[in-house]
Amino acid sequence: MNHRTATAVLSVVIAAAALTACGSDKATDKTTDKTTDKPSAKTPPAAAPSAPPTSEATSSPSAPAAAPKGKGIPPKPDAATQAKYIAALTAIDPDIVNTKPDKAVDRGRNQCETIANFPKYDQKQIDLTNQRFTSPNHPDGFGPAKAAKIRDAVHTHLCPTY
Repeated sequence: MNHRTATAVLSVVIAAAALTACGSDKATDKTTDKTTDKPSAKTPPAAAPSAPPTSEATSSPSAPAAAPKGKGIPPKPDAATQAKYIAALTAIDPDIVNTKPDKAVDRGRNQCETIANFPKYDQKQIDLTNQRFTSPNHPDGFGPAKAAKIRDAVHTHLCPTY
């Protein structure tokens, strides 16, 4: 057998061995020749239900609370609610809406998800509001004071139950 043939045969043997090692989770019953399911050694056991978190775990600033069940981005507001929301933003700074009320509503709806995801983290909500609400004249946001007012307007008009 020449060198190339030996290398090819060795490659096939190694590949077959690798495939066998990664084989299926089926086993053949030698007495009946039937294939049966066998438990996989790779499948982790089902996790036991965990205990509710302690007050220490929920009060840690490094572990934000999960969004309340069923909360997230709210539906688009009706015309009256949208008008009140846009008026509130315009009262803070007319450049927030910047002739794009639909964009301001979309940003506010997205901010509602942040409010739901971080209910006890005012500073995080304000920081994300400042990043989310920008304009050509305020490419880096409107600053923390206005961002807090924007967040409050979003919360009041678009997602008051969050």
